[in-house]
Amino acid sequence: MKQIRTLVIVENIAVGTSYFLLKCTSPEPLPQMSAGQFAQILVEGNNNVFLRRPFSIHDYDPDRNLVCFLIQKVGNGTATLSLLKKDDTLNVVIPLGNGFTTNPKGKSLLVGGGCGIAPMFFLGKRLKSNNLPFDFLVGGKSSCDLLRLDEFSKLTTVFCTTEDSSAGTSGFVTDHDCLTKEIDNYSNIFCCGPTPMMKAVAAVARNHNINCEVSLENTMACGFGVCLGCITKTADGNKCVCTEGPVFNINIL
Repeated sequence: MKQIRTLVIVENIAVGTSYFLLKCTSPEPLPQMSAGQFAQILVEGNNNVFLRRPFSIHDYDPDRNLVCFLIQKVGNGTATLSLLKKDDTLNVVIPLGNGFTTNPKGKSLLVGGGCGIAPMFFLGKRLKSNNLPFDFLVGGKSSCDLLRLDEFSKLTTVFCTTEDSSAGTSGFVTDHDCLTKEIDNYSNIFCCGPTPMMKAVAAVARNHNINCEVSLENTMACGFGVCLGCITKTADGNKCVCTEGPVFNINIL
């Protein structure tokens, strides 16, 4: 159930060259959250930013009452959030949307590109807690976009690609053996990242009859289905990404 919460910043960690990780806690126990859900965050202290910003839940630890957001600095709103310090507060609506399947049959491949890796870490933790096999495949333009690989590798094997050949396999994620020569090792693909990347991964999944879920990143203003700004066309009619997604099975897209 979504709630409006005032979170307290535990730590703000710079990640790579243009990302930061907000670790947050709450005076009250946090609500239950699912991998793939997101939060709408109010940007306070910046008169040029009026709407809340949506961010995937990167990590959630109910035992420590901790929730984390991995954010890329791309504009006024995220630049303001990047300046938050320990003990500052963050007003959020959380959790929102529907998440990934966390009890799939067979081995899964979790594919993330750029800031699309944010929900993949939380999903990986859930699969591991359910004793289910999976690998990570992380892509970026360069090695600077391969974020928190040390933490990802604590969960399972991590494969990487970079467009400039600075790390891992050269090219896009769809050039990696996981999605070419070794594709038959996987029964499920879960994906989040730039739209062209997700379309390419979905095409591979369809060609090999592999179950695939993607997390769409449509622009969201409200986060709970009022403004209708994030509508996407599906085989089942128009869907509100913020309430009926952001995670969709590719069979209806």
